[in-house]
Amino acid sequence: MVDWISEINNEAVKTVFEIKNDNIFVENNFFSEIGLIENAAQTCSSIVGQSFFSKEPDNEIGDVKVIGFISGIKKVKVIALPEVGQLIYTNAVLSSRFDTDEYIVCTMICNTICDKEIIFEAEINLFIQEKK
Repeated sequence: MVDWISEINNEAVKTVFEIKNDNIFVENNFFSEIGLIENAAQTCSSIVGQSFFSKEPDNEIGDVKVIGFISGIKKVKVIALPEVGQLIYTNAVLSSRFDTDEYIVCTMICNTICDKEIIFEAEINLFIQEKK
């Protein structure tokens, strides 16, 4: 649920997503609350997920399969729902991260903006691991 990443580093990411009518989370011409959560989770996962694809700068690892899921939502605030055709801009910042050889667990703080207004805020825990 991310069309493109406009900025990314090891601690923050910004993404853009266009709400389309055929999206599974569109109901009555609006992107649903669960769609906003899924967009935020996919945005957040790109920060820590990138470490599975590159261990060093300019040294991309190919053919990697990664699986991840939301392991917890500490807080969420839905202010408004975007409509079909609108762009949403999601920003996420890494709050904490725990790496093992098998998986990564992290906490992310994120918000989503539509038409220059914050429409969603959340603190999300993610579990991400390479699928072998």
